[in-house]
Amino acid sequence: MADKKNDSGSDSESAEEPVVGNVSKFAVVPPGYTGKPKKGHLIFDACFESGNLGRVDYITEYEIDLFIRPDTCNPRFRVWFNFTVENAKQDQRVIFNIVNFSKTKSLYRDGMSPLVKSSSRPKWVRFPAKHVYYYRCPDHRKNYVMSFAFCFDRETDIYQFSYCYPYSYTRLQNHLDNLEKKNLDYFQRELLCLSVQQRRLDLLTITNPENLDLDERQKLVFITARVHPGESPSSFVCQGIIDFLVSSHPIAKVLRDNIIFKIVPMLNPDGVYLGNYRCSLMGFDLNRHWQEPSPWAHPTLYATKNLLMEVDNNECKQNRNRPDLFPDSIDSDPVWGYRLAPSQPPPGSRTSNRWKIEMDFYIDIHAHSTLMNGFMYGNIYEDSSRFEKQSVFPKLLCGNAEDFSMTNTSFNRDVVKAGTGRRLVNI
Repeated sequence: MADKKNDSGSDSESAEEPVVGNVSKFAVVPPGYTGKPKKGHLIFDACFESGNLGRVDYITEYEIDLFIRPDTCNPRFRVWFNFTVENAKQDQRVIFNIVNFSKTKSLYRDGMSPLVKSSSRPKWVRFPAKHVYYYRCPDHRKNYVMSFAFCFDRETDIYQFSYCYPYSYTRLQNHLDNLEKKNLDYFQRELLCLSVQQRRLDLLTITNPENLDLDERQKLVFITARVHPGESPSSFVCQGIIDFLVSSHPIAKVLRDNIIFKIVPMLNPDGVYLGNYRCSLMGFDLNRHWQEPSPWAHPTLYATKNLLMEVDNNECKQNRNRPDLFPDSIDSDPVWGYRLAPSQPPPGSRTSNRWKIEMDFYIDIHAHSTLMNGFMYGNIYEDSSRFEKQSVFPKLLCGNAEDFSMTNTSFNRDVVKAGTGRRLVNI
């Protein structure tokens, strides 16, 4: 069911016994101990949204080994972790070893460090880099291990540790709910489809309503994000784009007056909810399946691709209720989540008309696990004018953003990238 091959740097196979499912209120006690856990016997939990911790091994009173749960239906990806610890003693010191990372390269080798917060201090903070070590360990079949030292300073607190700043499916839904309540005439939220586990795939349209004049050609920018669940920074970037576009900033108004923005902010809601790093519920790296997405295995890609192809063909129905884009069985089989928004169009919508549009730009937002700064990946075209057109934006970013890297920006047409989102649309 899951992808058999990958090119994402997950080249460390684990020969340990399989790790299946997240720990739930698991108390770590010394060997041979029986009875109720005492104060200082740490209790681990990852059974919450976007949580991930599959196994905990007691080494000594001062050292504990932790195992990342692999992505659902795909044991190759073991990177994201997000778990809580409680029942600590005042000033208890412990070394945690996360022992089964699947990536050989990581920003943890370049100074990045994991995050921690607690119930009394809810703001995430990074560990001091000097307390974090990332290395290949002979004691764990030469897997890469990250060790970090921590002191529990408040015994009544529940502490949470994470690979990176979490951005959950629920957080996105709450944010979009709040935007909807503002009743902005230039913001529209619609249900593009449902995921395998019946979560929303939201489609946002941000533009001046006057741009919906069907007699004039309109420019459209299409943005997608979070196809890989563990790349949570992409959601923060996407939210920043959304928040700016709906703001009262004069530049935002100019953009709304001249461009139609279509945004799909979370392409892999099931993977995000489950605490996966790269894959969907069924173990697929969705960013390798854009060419021929399955309506039952990759419904979010299937729906988004149909919309992208419709836009790329210079036609776009104003109303998104398009059962003709989906299998005939969608109304009779809601289990797999192909069903679109309510079948009745909104009052006043012109469902039979089409826009004359030109998709000027498509961007799929990611976050990289081994490279720093901002950068872009693009395509190589035989047509020099098309190639030059797509190179303009990264050059503009490089001239205006200090943390944008033209060195890391690259253009290619590698066969292995054929199933990615950026290779799908020919702009």
